[in-house]
Parts: sequence; C-alpha cells; structure tokens
Amino acid sequence: MNLNQQQLQAVTRRHFLAQGSTGIGAMALGALLADNQSVSANTPENADSHAPKFRMPAKAKSVIFLHMAGSPPQQELFDYKPELIKRNMQPCPDSFLKGRGFPFIKGHPKMLGTPYKFQQCGESGTWMSELLPNFQNVADDVTVIKSMHTDQFNHAPAQLFLYTGSPRFGGASMGSWITYGLGSENKNLPGFMVLLSGGSDPSGGKSLWGSGFLPSVYQGVQCRTTGDPILYVTNPQGINRDVRRRSLDALKSLNEFELKQFGNPETLTRINQYELAFRMQMSVPEAVDLASETKETHDLYGTTGGSPSFANNCLLARRMVERGVRFIQLFDYGWDMHGTGAGNDLITGVPTKTKDIDRPMYALITDLKQRGLLDETLIVWSGEFGRTSMNEERNGSKFLGRDHHPHCYTIWMAGGGVKGGMSYGETDELGYFIAEKKTSVRDLQSTILHLTGLHARKLKVPYQGLDQRLIGPADEDHLLKDILA
Repeated sequence: MNLNQQQLQAVTRRHFLAQGSTGIGAMALGALLADNQSVSANTPENADSHAPKFRMPAKAKSVIFLHMAGSPPQQELFDYKPELIKRNMQPCPDSFLKGRGFPFIKGHPKMLGTPYKFQQCGESGTWMSELLPNFQNVADDVTVIKSMHTDQFNHAPAQLFLYTGSPRFGGASMGSWITYGLGSENKNLPGFMVLLSGGSDPSGGKSLWGSGFLPSVYQGVQCRTTGDPILYVTNPQGINRDVRRRSLDALKSLNEFELKQFGNPETLTRINQYELAFRMQMSVPEAVDLASETKETHDLYGTTGGSPSFANNCLLARRMVERGVRFIQLFDYGWDMHGTGAGNDLITGVPTKTKDIDRPMYALITDLKQRGLLDETLIVWSGEFGRTSMNEERNGSKFLGRDHHPHCYTIWMAGGGVKGGMSYGETDELGYFIAEKKTSVRDLQSTILHLTGLHARKLKVPYQGLDQRLIGPADEDHLLKDILA
C-alpha cells in the first residue's frame, strides 16, 4: 500500500481550491452564490431534505400522479367524437397522412370510431364513456383537459419528457423537484414515494422517479404491497435494532469525518438516507398496513388482498397523503392498445384495464373529499401521449387498435386548487388535431408546480453550465389560469 499515492488521489481539484492560500475556491463560491441563490440549497449545511426552500402560498400540499403507462385511447374514455363514429372504417383523409409518419401504421389506414357509448355526466355535463360508470359520479370534481400534446411519440422518451422535462436520461423527476423545493412534512417517511401495478415497470424505467443532478435524498422510493414494503429496510438475519443503531452511529461518525474533509453534499445525503431508513423500519409497516382500514373503505376502493393492484395503490396513496408524503407516483402498466391481439385491443384490452381503474379513481376522489383532504391534494391522471383516430391494423390484424399519437391526448386533474366540473380545450371533429386551447407538457408542468407553491421559472439548479429546470431552459410554459379555482 502506497500511502503517498493514496494521499495524492484524495487531493481533488475542489480540495485544492478550498485549501489554496489564494482563496480561489472561496471567491468562486461567493460569486456563484451571488449569481444564483439556488446553489445554497445544495450545500451541506443547507441540505435538510425536510426544509422548504422555495415555497409560495399554495393550494396543494401533496400530489398524487396517476400514470397509465402505455397511454390509454382518449377516444374510448373522454374525447367523444360523433363524426368519427359516423366515418368508422372509411378511408382516412389525406391531410392526416401527408408529411407524417407513424410508428406502426402502414399504407392508407381507415378511420376508427369508438364502439362504446358516451353520456354527459354531473351538473357540468362532462362527456364520459360507459367504461367508467363509477368515475362518472365524480364528474363535477374533475377538470378534463382534452387539448394536451407532446413532441415525443415513443413511450420512454415521452414519459421522460413528461416527468423530467427532457426526453433523454439524466434529468431530475417532477417528484424530486417538488420534494426538493417543498421539503417533507414527515421525517419518518420519504417525501416522494412510487407505487407500481400492471405487472411491469413503465418504459422509462426508474429514471422517471430519479433525482438526476439533485441530491439523491430527493429520489422516489418504490413501495411494495407484498414482502418488504421497501427493499432492504428490514434488518438482516441476526441483526437486531440495537446492533443496527450502534452500526449506524459508527458509520455516521465516519461519514461526518469525510464530510468535514471533502465537503461533498452527497456524503450528507448518505447520512440522512441511513437515518431515514432506520426510522422507516418503524413507520413504513404502519403506513402500508391496509388491514387496518375498515371493510367499508375496502369495498369503496375494491381492494383485494395484498397483491399489487391499482386499487391497493390508490388506497396507499390516500394513507401516504394523510402522513405528509409530498409526492406519490402511481404507474399502472398495460395501456399500449395497438390491437395486435385480444390483450391490447379496444374490445377486450381496454374494458379490462378500465375495470381495474374505474372504481379506485372514483374512490380516491370520494375518500379524500370525505376526509377534507381533496382541497389540499392535487390528483393528476395522464398517459404519455394520445392514440390515433385510425385503426392501426398492423400486419393485417383483425383486432381494433390505435397507434401512438403525439398531436393530442386527454388528461384530468382534481382537487388541490383545480376547478371541478370543467372541460378544457377541444380537438377537431375527428379527434386528430387540437382545435382550441392547445396545452403543452411544459404548461402542465408549470401549472402543477404553481399549484404546489413553486415558481416553474425560478425553481432551478446550476448543472453542466446551465440553470436546469423541470420546464427546460426556454420560457415556453404557460400557466393554465382558466382551470385554477
């Protein structure tokens, strides 16, 4: 072992600048702090993940984001188009095809009207499909936005763009940004938790809840309904809580020594994560214990045992909101309805998936409302893009399905400062292009941040020579003022 070589390796450029006799490091840091106050939130002495940094007055204390991974067909759920139904199986207009490509549609496709009936629901008269009989009962609590669009038409890039502001890997996710800006209201639980259903991870993978260039304490923590709620949170065999505590105390002393020597913010993050994991050993089992809920609540949500399901996850989301978790992300896999087989077509696949989500979505809104939590909890439901108004008919398939469509799609929002009983934006008579109130992903991101008390253009962190923001470097976002309560 060469001790001189190890010492040289430990002297980094940052260490040299900090310790140099000319004080270059101190001057440089002072200049950076003067130019951008957001740097201070990343320094070790200000890295308390529970402390709010940027918050303004806001309606929403928590966010529950319900993502239908694969993207549901809006024509079967919310975007009612009688003219499209009239033109069912007629040749697609040339204007829809000229200069445009599709991932899977080939040749000259036929128009595809929905096989399902729609009706106007609630006092607001919001159009909803017969596939959502329970959700129709909360029509007056939601705002349906029919004019969303994106510039991505593949699953992973579109999901990354929605949640990190970039179609490429490496960005910080929306949940990380919000917990970074607002902190957490519960020191015994993560501020950002993730729940999965549908049997698979979303196409964008764990980067959709990653912290990117933000301290890793702000990344989403995946929670499970079977086995250990959070992986590795329990003690290994032969290690009791007292031994774990003594081990963490020793490890904390070593990390604090390293922090003092090198000042790396990630060292403080590591200390905080170890301590949070120790506290979670007591708090997480109670938080995810669905058995403590009443029979009436289980009947409301339609929960079934301990198996992973969208219903279970919606009930868990309500429990997490009650306990001060800031951002809860639900991903439900299996919405890629191309019509290549009976499992992903409009006749069998879509009704199967809507049955999984209809009652839980209704229950989540109803339950939060009964408990006085809906006004301070923002719920967002979305896919990553829309589906075409034409039948895909890939390789001559006889099943009905729709290809990827970035030009328009539908989402809904409820609670947390959003008006209820409102339809915002419209598509054309065939549901192909946006006709009114075009709404971008940047607009949605900015509005969500605003509702939680964060200014989308001021919430930024310097990284790789650029002020990184959820909404990207250009001021392209517009606040959706019309939907604000």
